[in-house]
Amino acid sequence: MKNVKIYTTSTCYWCQAVKEFFKGKGIKFKEVNVSASPIAQFEMIKKSKQTGVPVIDINGQIIVGFNRSAIEAALKGEKLTKI
Repeated sequence: MKNVKIYTTSTCYWCQAVKEFFKGKGIKFKEVNVSASPIAQFEMIKKSKQTGVPVIDINGQIIVGFNRSAIEAALKGEKLTKI
């Protein structure tokens, strides 16, 4: 089972795009609006070392931004490498 969490803000275009991507694939996800929760913002920064959104956590693998190929790889269970 895929555990997907997306850190977003309500005004982020790419956040909306990534949510539509997951919905289109029928993949359930938990959305966390970091602009509404300082605790969630801290959690996102701790995981990603980034302050920008979207940040996607797929089974513990962190993807910053709407990187379709990285998302597809993580969904297949492939180990992502840092560049």
